[in-house]
Amino acid sequence: MKTLAQSFLSKDEEEQVTAAVGEVERTTSGEIVPMIVSRSHDYPKATALCSLCLGLPLSLLLTHVVGAHLWLGSQNMWLFLFFCLLLGGILWPLVPRLPWLQRHFLHRAEVEREVCEGALAAFYAEKLYKTAAENGILLYVSVLERKVWILADAGINSRIDPVVWERVVADLTDGIREGRRCQALCAAIRATGDILREHFPSRRDDRDELHNLIVR
Repeated sequence: MKTLAQSFLSKDEEEQVTAAVGEVERTTSGEIVPMIVSRSHDYPKATALCSLCLGLPLSLLLTHVVGAHLWLGSQNMWLFLFFCLLLGGILWPLVPRLPWLQRHFLHRAEVEREVCEGALAAFYAEKLYKTAAENGILLYVSVLERKVWILADAGINSRIDPVVWERVVADLTDGIREGRRCQALCAAIRATGDILREHFPSRRDDRDELHNLIVR
């Protein structure tokens, strides 16, 4: 079964994104790395809250129906506790597999924090900080949270105000929300290239130092 990240783009679309990065990097020495991850965190609190909100009313309903049917009483406490434990054991591993459901129980502040930390961890794990000119930039898409984050290395941040990337993030997020995933990602790559080109023009000795697309 495909993960959220693997389902985000088709193989043909992945090739289009990779080609867009290659095309842009021929005009700038900047290293652009689009990265698509299924989620930035497991969100156990959201899983617990979702399991509780679904499990309690279902347990009450089952206690009423089964208790009456078995002549145990429609408000039997032991039967209610049994169904609570049973449904809890079923829902806890099931909820993370239903992202459309778990997403409704995510807390906005926690999502912002976890996606930021996920992008930062990916930036270092993929060694974007090791480019010769310190000009690596990560376009991080976290599918479960429907969030986009952009992180640039020190060489870029010293010349380009990080606020510049907010427009790229907003346009990419809007495009994904509208169902234009591939087009929006390619447009974000080209927009990033346009910004980098002014400060990091292509060089004769430039080489491709990083992946052109990462799907995790």
